[in-house]
Amino acid sequence: MLDLSQLRREKWRLDGHPVRTLEEARSFIESVGFSLMYPLRPAVQLPVFIGAWAGSEENLPTWQHAFADPRAREATELMVRLLRERDAFEANLFGENNAFLVAASVFPYFYALVGERNPKQPPGPRSGYSPLACDTFAAVQRGGPISKQKLQETLGGSISLGALDHALGELWSKLRITRVDYNPSEGSFWDVLYRWAPDAVREGISLSVAEALSGLVSKYLDCVIAADPQELEDFFSQFVSRAKVKDAVRALLAARELEFVHLGGRSLIQITAARPKPENRQLRTGN
Repeated sequence: MLDLSQLRREKWRLDGHPVRTLEEARSFIESVGFSLMYPLRPAVQLPVFIGAWAGSEENLPTWQHAFADPRAREATELMVRLLRERDAFEANLFGENNAFLVAASVFPYFYALVGERNPKQPPGPRSGYSPLACDTFAAVQRGGPISKQKLQETLGGSISLGALDHALGELWSKLRITRVDYNPSEGSFWDVLYRWAPDAVREGISLSVAEALSGLVSKYLDCVIAADPQELEDFFSQFVSRAKVKDAVRALLAARELEFVHLGGRSLIQITAARPKPENRQLRTGN
């Protein structure tokens, strides 16, 4: 039986095979589907982009200490190249300082659960957005891609960066806007998502919640190899109700697309192993 942690280390590129080129980064994010930029405390069962860049999980910085780690600058430069090429998209799932990266092929499913169904309609206070968020959306819609510095000037110099960050976060959390570039002199650049990635947004709008969640559950299990039901709920409850997660898992188990596997006294869920396949690298049920 192959060890779960060993399988994850290989898939997450923590086994001494670092991701350094754009092509390697594309391959990595498509393989895992989702990735944090930096590790979280307490830990979340997800790969970490800076770990893949380093090829190791040893002494990785959290976002609070990334400024003092030279690996962070180079890993960020590679991550931004993925954003520019639309090979990955960022979401505001764990806070704006720790990017949650979603592969291009997976992003429509994520959008279907998180994004607006009518993205071109300007947000209004009745839909729960602050007045500054509404003004910020209009400014990005008119002038995007636009830097945060330029946005502040456009909206009026009296607006604090903290207030602007909050407005951007409101819009980003619903995938109204997305970060599309970054440079040290001007910071992050933003654009409305429907213009930056029109095909992904259209595909996401066309998906039902059940379709999208089933696809994401399967991709997450492919990413982590196997997980217990609580881990699945903990991750997906960041953006969808636990009841919907349970329903999706039950449906996939009933369809035999997922199966239970017993490991170290735990009942984990994995994607159903193909049979027969002598070299299949999924976990095997213990005796």
